[in-house]
Amino acid sequence: MNKDRGLMTIKQRAIVLLCMAILSCNTSKKETSIAVEETYADINMVGAMKNVMWKNELGSIKDIDTIPDREGLYGLGPESYLTGELLINNGISYVSKVTSDTTMSVEKRFDVSAPFFVYAKVTAWKTIKLPSHITTIQDLEDFIEAQTNHFKRPFAFKVTGRINSASIHIQNLPEGTKVTSPDEAHQGQVSYNINNQDVEIVGFFSTEHKGIFTHPDTFLHMHLITSDERSMGHLDTLFIGTMQLYLPIK
Repeated sequence: MNKDRGLMTIKQRAIVLLCMAILSCNTSKKETSIAVEETYADINMVGAMKNVMWKNELGSIKDIDTIPDREGLYGLGPESYLTGELLINNGISYVSKVTSDTTMSVEKRFDVSAPFFVYAKVTAWKTIKLPSHITTIQDLEDFIEAQTNHFKRPFAFKVTGRINSASIHIQNLPEGTKVTSPDEAHQGQVSYNINNQDVEIVGFFSTEHKGIFTHPDTFLHMHLITSDERSMGHLDTLFIGTMQLYLPIK
């Protein structure tokens, strides 16, 4: 009888330990899932730049007019089939298209779509005057990185003020083009120079999303619009004049 009781005790202990292990695993998985969700709760990402560039995924993955509650909304990406550039700046949606090597059209429209898109809602900002030694995109990236060590990432930001010069581009892929490389994706693209103008730049910063919504060589994706709203596109080069950086307040 004592031997049987001893065996039962061992079996019972084994069952208890097994149950505790299963509960522990389930709890760990649940906690991990919650942590990841909280990390990116303020940023919405659909599609991926790398799938557009390498896998010919050019069609609509996001209809911009389906985004609800547009107050404080910011977002950017290319137009589907790489026929233009998209920008949402504080709830206003802009679409730019190539009309010639020196001209473009910029319209306020929500009835457009994107093959990849990143967007967020921000209603409160912290303002920082950019120091005079911050003059290029790389300077800006390094400055933002230093200012946001404690930030939850990714996040949206803005830069406003006077530029000395900038270069922006608009995608203008010929109809029916197949895309399996970045070089193919940029066929038809037109660049425009902007000098000595007041502008607003909407950007997204991430150290973890290269190939998703930033190019492989940068933590930034930025679109620039001039204050007269006549020029808008993807920002390629920048020489900063007197500008202010806006970082989101949580």
